[in-house]
Amino acid sequence: MPALISGVVEGSIAEELEIQEGDILLSIDGEKPQDMIDYRFLSKTELMTLEIQKNNGEIEEIELEKDFDEDLGIIFESAVFDRVKPCLNNCIFCFVAQQPKGLRKTLYVKDDDYRLSYLQGTYITTTNLTPADKERIARLHLGPFYISVHTTNPDLRVKMLRNPNAGKIMDNLRWFKENDIPFHAQIVLCPGYNDGDELRRTLEDLKTLDSALLSVAIVPVGVTQFRENELRIVDKKIAEETIEIASGYKKVCCSDEFFLLAGLPIPESKYYGSFSQLDDGVGSLRTLMDDFDTLSLPEKLKEKLTICFACSEAAKSAFSYISEKLNKIENLNTVVKPVKSTYWGKNITVAGLITSDDLINTIKDVEADYVIVPSIMLKPFSNLFLDGKSLDFVIEKTNKNIYVCRDNYSICEVVELIKEYVQ
Repeated sequence: MPALISGVVEGSIAEELEIQEGDILLSIDGEKPQDMIDYRFLSKTELMTLEIQKNNGEIEEIELEKDFDEDLGIIFESAVFDRVKPCLNNCIFCFVAQQPKGLRKTLYVKDDDYRLSYLQGTYITTTNLTPADKERIARLHLGPFYISVHTTNPDLRVKMLRNPNAGKIMDNLRWFKENDIPFHAQIVLCPGYNDGDELRRTLEDLKTLDSALLSVAIVPVGVTQFRENELRIVDKKIAEETIEIASGYKKVCCSDEFFLLAGLPIPESKYYGSFSQLDDGVGSLRTLMDDFDTLSLPEKLKEKLTICFACSEAAKSAFSYISEKLNKIENLNTVVKPVKSTYWGKNITVAGLITSDDLINTIKDVEADYVIVPSIMLKPFSNLFLDGKSLDFVIEKTNKNIYVCRDNYSICEVVELIKEYVQ
């Protein structure tokens, strides 16, 4: 996997040097970068020599002078330029392993790469961390990392991850603490395995890591209709119990789904602290509602406007809250249409797993000027759903005017759209 260039920033040094999409960065000052970490480190200089392989195969050597911290403006296809470190686990709850054939190829990739955790916030298990990896992390003082802990019981973690190295989790976490490397922890709660007393044990162990531990996110296991082994879903009783256990510990938050399953209101902002694990669904609905409450709304539109929010089942309550307030604007009518997952099964309620067909079935009979969908339904920087079908395909099948909020559920974008209809 070379350092393939997918684009350059407008007005940047790279554009001035006529570096283009499809070019490959071979080296900086004679050193071949393995990833974005190397690239950023090697770029911190005033004088440098780039070796670029052009689209036509020719190799150019470019000498340049810049400010020490000035970015070159190169956009790479991947954050890792060599082989991504693969996941060596076979977790009982692995979502990748329960996917059917026919989805986007990238959805079947199981990575467990500390570099992607540092650069992009993906979760690692630490089961494949080598001494060389640790040496580099400590030397460059990388962090924070996002670590899938699940349980600190060595025997149970080996059983859940089905990897003999999994039992060393507390040794690895203590190493992070001793080297002043901060991290966020994740617990995928699997009823009958790591809930109840086992969850208490895990949280007690994590508490000993003091300031190295930045936050703990507890999320419910995802169980689709394609799963072959028996795993229980998180029901109302377990959700209530988990929320109660988590409430006894600082830095620990349950994802929004737990409160929905328990029939409880989404907590206020102070519960989530710094909202450090939003991508794990911890506080995303509260952020959505709070952002909406800061906006100035018009009293009247110059003409009638109907908007449909095509959201996930999990986000239904938040959009119902927003819809109720928006409908107080004269000439504006908003409706909420949660997309039911017939593809994955009723237990999957998040927007990131919505397929094109499920979206089509939800909105095909809706009468609206705009259908609002979050960008998380689509592959990043594309218009493809996870089943490989495009947004254009959905538009063709439904004949709807679909508006994609590029910042996921950014309600600010929707309000700006509404304001275009103000007198």
